[in-house]
Amino acid sequence: MELTISDAKTKELLTEIIVELIQTRQELFHEIILEALEEVALADAIIEGRKNDFVSEESIFALLDDKTK
Repeated sequence: MELTISDAKTKELLTEIIVELIQTRQELFHEIILEALEEVALADAIIEGRKNDFVSEESIFALLDDKTK
């Protein structure tokens, strides 16, 4: 005997499962969404930083050497 369900019923069941998971595990989903937003912000910052002129490694080390003295 083979069990078959329609695509509509499958979608409905999956939606119910996902909603229930979100409701019961709110803290976990909050952390996942927060982490994703942080990753997007980091990626945006990297892209923005790449638009500017780069500073040479020597300039950075020279500044660091001056600060340590």
